[in-house]
Amino acid sequence: MSEIQFSNNFNDLSVKSGTNAGFQFEFNCERCGDRFRSSFVPFRSGRASGWLSKAAGLLGGAIGTAGNVAESIVESGYGNAHDAAFLAAIEQAKKHFHRCARCTEYVCDPCWNKDKGLCLKCAPNAEVEIEAARAAGEVSGAGEKAAAEGVSRGKKMDVKRDRQLVCPKCGAETKGAKFCPQCGEKLAIKNSCPKCASEVSPGAKFCPECGQSMS
Repeated sequence: MSEIQFSNNFNDLSVKSGTNAGFQFEFNCERCGDRFRSSFVPFRSGRASGWLSKAAGLLGGAIGTAGNVAESIVESGYGNAHDAAFLAAIEQAKKHFHRCARCTEYVCDPCWNKDKGLCLKCAPNAEVEIEAARAAGEVSGAGEKAAAEGVSRGKKMDVKRDRQLVCPKCGAETKGAKFCPQCGEKLAIKNSCPKCASEVSPGAKFCPECGQSMS
């Protein structure tokens, strides 16, 4: 496999100085986001500086001067040590990632179509796509059937009757109920004739305009 640069898909977790100084890098798959973390490599100069700094804080004097010298050593040696550790981490990451020749992204083994030599985003698995398409078709078909059922039910609903949607007493939403769900106020609901749409008084058995039965 050719050299992997990992220019965009890694995080540098290295610590320059202190008792936990060391180098570590985290690489991520650019398709699924799964991460691989390289082995931790201690930075001994940085750790020594950390211990001397702690001792200087307690004792001062010559140890404090030694701590300053150690800091200078850290500054001068960190760059080369960091680069060497990064190259070693890349060698580890190469075993877990592939670079797609089409989209140039780095992906992990599960996101790699080894038969096609491309990532699964550029060369999806046919069997997986078949099942995904079937599932999408089932959802679409069920949605169409549900919509048709909704149309059928809607045609049976009384759409001519006026509904008082807000209680005039407390202002609560009533959703077309006969009584307010908050305060119990009886709501004035106007009835209309299903045949001629004329207004019919509550309790009337027949429409006063066309004689249509209201039962």
